[in-house]
Amino acid sequence: MGSPGALAGWGLLDYKTEKYVMTRNWRVGVLQRLLQLGVVVYVVGWALIVKKGYQEQDLDPQISVITKLKGVSVTQIKELGTRLWDVADFVKPAQGENVFFLVTNFLVTPEQVQGRCPEHPSIPLANCWAHEDCPEGETGTHSHGIKTGQCVVFNGTHRTCEIRGWCPVESSTVPVKPLLLQAKNFTLFIKNTVTFSKFNFSKSNALETWDNTYFKWCRYDPLSSPFCPVFRIGDLVAAAGGDFEDLALLLQERSYNFRTATHWWEASGVEARSLLKLYGIRFDILVTGRAGKFGIIPTTITLGTGAAWLGVITFFCDLLLLYVDGESHFYWTTKYEEADCPSPNSSVGEQLKPVLYRALQWNRSHGEEQSPGEHMAGRWSSEAPVVSVSAELSPRLRPYCSQQWPTHQLSALALPLTPALPGSPSSSLCQHSS
Repeated sequence: MGSPGALAGWGLLDYKTEKYVMTRNWRVGVLQRLLQLGVVVYVVGWALIVKKGYQEQDLDPQISVITKLKGVSVTQIKELGTRLWDVADFVKPAQGENVFFLVTNFLVTPEQVQGRCPEHPSIPLANCWAHEDCPEGETGTHSHGIKTGQCVVFNGTHRTCEIRGWCPVESSTVPVKPLLLQAKNFTLFIKNTVTFSKFNFSKSNALETWDNTYFKWCRYDPLSSPFCPVFRIGDLVAAAGGDFEDLALLLQERSYNFRTATHWWEASGVEARSLLKLYGIRFDILVTGRAGKFGIIPTTITLGTGAAWLGVITFFCDLLLLYVDGESHFYWTTKYEEADCPSPNSSVGEQLKPVLYRALQWNRSHGEEQSPGEHMAGRWSSEAPVVSVSAELSPRLRPYCSQQWPTHQLSALALPLTPALPGSPSSSLCQHSS
């Protein structure tokens, strides 16, 4: 194993301690204060106030939604005659979920039975001129049944392939104007409950009241009834930035629809059905929630992040001083110093020598060579070869030394005669006389 001296030679046993240097550099000082102000504004204004960095938050609540639609509408068409539509007819699927489809228009094909009938001309590969154009057993993606191999007359202008399926086939002619425009006056009851399990807290959008008739007559209004969960359909569409009739026509043009059928058995034992192709508006009820509560851990993390940024600013300013500034060499020699542990027999002069050396180096780095009149004056004592230090220092050296040792201490300070300091223009730091 190596000796402690060898380890010390590699610097492994050196101890490093911080040294604070007050630097009179206004440019770096202004930059530091601006960056520190930015960090304070970020931590206090954004992290703590806006983003509520002092809170523990629950962003994944448990949500339950109940919906109920109320209203009736009347239609009058040739296939159905006069018909009354209620909730069970114009709301698909069944109510109670957070998604429902409100019917605004429909296409009905009544009393269909399974049999043989001509395909509709709008179906691809349905038109024909002879039986050879209708291969038996062939079917297509959009066809209503299976081809029988016969080419038959559909109407006075079209001949189509005969199929085996539900007859008569569905028509492709949809009413231009929505038949259920009165649906915009229907009312929608929405009740949701949000539970934050992390804080054991629940909240509902409905007003807690003992009046059982309150929800039957109230209507939501942001000013007069903000806690009434009953909404008019037309008002919901308007709040979303649309018009109910225009939206219904737009979705109809884009073929937003689905089919449903009602089945029954005829007296003759034949199964029959009425097919409805429904157009409408789909409503998705989305509920989100967030709860927060003061917590010491998030507060500590937020403040610790701010303190870390302040440390980064100090490190950045140090880099500017030590590597970028024009006086970086002086800042480097002032900030970093190797200090040997003084022996018990070392004099005060030996301890003062490194300080004077750094001051001399700073003086020379500013282009001022020492002249004989600027040297510290001294004289020989008859008893010992010492130099008595006076206060006649260079104008740049005097403040430096006077801040470290008061004048009454300088007058009593003795420096043993030592060899000249490195780079000194004279034979020693002080002039002397015998």
